[in-house]
Amino acid sequence: MKFSNYKYLILRRISQLGLLFLYFAGNAWGWSILQGDISTSLLFGKIPLSDPFALLQILATGAIVGVNILVGALLITLFYGIFGGRAFCSWVCPVNMVTDAAAWLRRKLLIDKIERKVWISRNIRYYMIVIALIVSAITGLAAFEVVSPISILNRNVIFGIGAGIGLIIAIFLFDLFVVKNGWCGHICPLGGVYSIIGKYSLLRVKHTREKCTLCMKCKEVCPESQVLHMIGKKSISVNDIECTNCGRCIDVCNDDALEFSLGKFIKESKESK
Repeated sequence: MKFSNYKYLILRRISQLGLLFLYFAGNAWGWSILQGDISTSLLFGKIPLSDPFALLQILATGAIVGVNILVGALLITLFYGIFGGRAFCSWVCPVNMVTDAAAWLRRKLLIDKIERKVWISRNIRYYMIVIALIVSAITGLAAFEVVSPISILNRNVIFGIGAGIGLIIAIFLFDLFVVKNGWCGHICPLGGVYSIIGKYSLLRVKHTREKCTLCMKCKEVCPESQVLHMIGKKSISVNDIECTNCGRCIDVCNDDALEFSLGKFIKESKESK
């Protein structure tokens, strides 16, 4: 095992577990680094951070929100819109650790080699956005926030509440036995929101065709393997909005044919016109 084959995976786990620890420390010990939860936080006791999708649901209920919530949602939207893309899903979301574990076990058990009849569209997550907003408007409650496994897992760690852990187990089993990357890759509306927000983000995975030996290890580990359609065909950045910028494809590529690139996407877009 080479560190280079796991560097981004390790960094992601440090990021995810580190954020959970800071949220816990903010609640248990009063640390002011990061207080609140994954939906609404306060950084260093001064900078508001808010989930844009949670804000949309609250607005759909007809409720009036504070300036801090609006500013926090704007800051998060700008960050992922300009730089991060859908990185929230792989670098922040705690459920990603659960679904990654299911994907790893699925590969080890060779479940993908078994012919399966179950198929669901990746567009379901976008329909879920609309459904959540409609239900929020009808019920007066932020619909997805009530049942969100992301919020449930986050709050379980922060506040020590055991309720809802069954949903997390269900997602693990669903991803393991029913649909590969089923929750994150097909159903989660928050992933859909960040896909839309990060459509023009600068951080991209760049493929160099001349270095590629078509080993396809990248596609084996990629949670959104359809975004790597250019592998072995042409040198270009991954411009699909579904890419989570997790870096696993870069980790496993021993040919150095994949790398993170900042800004090259803009240049390629102009050249292709």
